[in-house]
Amino acid sequence: MATLAEKIIARAAGRQFVSPGEIVTCRVDLAMIHDSGGPRRVAPILRRLGTGLWDRDKVVLISDHYVPGGDEASDGILQLTREWAKAQGVIFHDAQGICHVVLPERGHLAPGMLVVGGDSHSPTGGAFGAYMFGVGATEMAGVLATGEIWLKVPETIRIEWQGRLSPGVVAKDMMLALIGAMGMDGGRYQAVEYGGEGVFALSMQERMTLANMTAELGGQAGLIAPDEVTAEFVAAAGGTPGDWQAWQGDPGAAKERHVWNAASLAPQVAAPHSPANSAPVGDAEGEALDIAYIGACTGAKYEDLKAAAAILRGRKPRMQVLVAPASARDQARAEADGIMAVFEEAGAEILPNACGICAGYGTARLGADVRCISTTARNFKGRMGDASSRVWLASPYTAAASAVEGRIADPRPYLEGA
Repeated sequence: MATLAEKIIARAAGRQFVSPGEIVTCRVDLAMIHDSGGPRRVAPILRRLGTGLWDRDKVVLISDHYVPGGDEASDGILQLTREWAKAQGVIFHDAQGICHVVLPERGHLAPGMLVVGGDSHSPTGGAFGAYMFGVGATEMAGVLATGEIWLKVPETIRIEWQGRLSPGVVAKDMMLALIGAMGMDGGRYQAVEYGGEGVFALSMQERMTLANMTAELGGQAGLIAPDEVTAEFVAAAGGTPGDWQAWQGDPGAAKERHVWNAASLAPQVAAPHSPANSAPVGDAEGEALDIAYIGACTGAKYEDLKAAAAILRGRKPRMQVLVAPASARDQARAEADGIMAVFEEAGAEILPNACGICAGYGTARLGADVRCISTTARNFKGRMGDASSRVWLASPYTAAASAVEGRIADPRPYLEGA
């Protein structure tokens, strides 16, 4: 018997099977880098090594951290990124949105792939049945030069969600609950595989949120076995699903298993300054707020925007609302469907398709003593602005309901009869 993680790693290592604890060398199917940890970090290392790229067609570069620029440092980094992309001839998506959203929406991911990303939230790719994890610039330079990376074969932690989520409860709530219960080291830098009815009832964008926040759970990779929903998304994005049915873990192969009830889960909120400070929204209800931030790869994809708009439609927020759609394509779709108009009518400020405030970049940073509810994945002290600011993490539903009330609020009453 073998888990999904073991099957993907074995294929990449040219082996029939691998076992947890083994160290193997794997061929990389794709490498993803961005403007922050990409050319400005890896180019000097490659020059010192005296080598170029192992395969420019297997390198995807995305500018998202310093977009849209506007200051000398950001403009310089973006210029360097664009010049390197042109010189190297790599696949380049410039200012099209956050890398973890752009990569799959452009058809670069498929079941069974082994992918290395230059960002801690690279496990997002696991939503597509790929083994994707993040590395630093030095390790990435080695990948770019050789097309290979060594791995210690992980154990698999299986997390099953029985039943289906109730209205107003989404994948973000699932992950906050897991992190609150297991801690930020609960994944022990192993492979975390999500399954059960509650997971497979989710859309691909919701599954992306699960896989993404494996980083906050402390796992190396977050995996969801592919199904017809996966195959349809990959094909629609211009990718090739391939023999996706083959990429399934064997029942009982994972030695560690946790079972959760999706139907009984309430909306979750994580108090400052850690995602591990998560609890049902009722525990935080009434906390006064200044700003609601609807952004990031975990909170501003098309379906996230749609969720927030369902609460805000026809209502006037009692505080400032910032919206940063995760990708240009998602924003265009939201505009076509009237979702962006809801935000505009609510008086929200629309920010660029970029990491922005989530990663601590851009001009829209939190000021001193600001209290913010955010759809981002992290609420570490000072990450989104002044160290005295305080950030509560929540789903788009909960962030929007809180914006309406001016304090942390349960979104479910706003959806009754909808």
